[in-house]
Amino acid sequence: MDHPHELAVEAPRAWDRPVVTLPVLACVSLVGGQLPSFSTQASVWTLVAGGVLIWLGFGNRVPRRPAPRRLGRGALWWVLPAAIFSVFEAATFTLAARDAFPTFSRLTDPLLKDELVRSGAWFAWLAAFWGLVRR
Repeated sequence: MDHPHELAVEAPRAWDRPVVTLPVLACVSLVGGQLPSFSTQASVWTLVAGGVLIWLGFGNRVPRRPAPRRLGRGALWWVLPAAIFSVFEAATFTLAARDAFPTFSRLTDPLLKDELVRSGAWFAWLAAFWGLVRR
C-alpha cells in the first residue's frame, strides 16, 4: 500500500539532533571564549566558525525547517532597531573615532573580559547562527 507523500517525514541525521549539536556548539564557544578579545586568534576562530556555518547553510547538508510564509507586523519593530544599530556601528567603525566615539563592540569589551561571559556570548551567537542555517 502506498503512503501519501505529504505524510512522509525524513528522519534527522544522527549529528543533526540537539543532543549532538548543543555540545558541539558549547565546545566551539568554550574555545572561542578563551581567546582574548579583538585578537588575531579570536578573529580567525570567528571566521572559521562562521565560515563552516555558512558552508552548511548554503549546502544541502542540513535539513531545513519550513520558513514562515509571511512576516507579521511585529517584525518591523525588530528589524528597525537592528538596522539603526547596524548603521550606527558601521559609521563609527569606518570613522575610526576610537576613544572619542567608540563602537558598541568596544563598549561591551569590559563586560566580555571574563572568559565565561565571553563563552556565553559565543554560544548565543552560534545558536542564533545555527537557527539561521536551519531555515
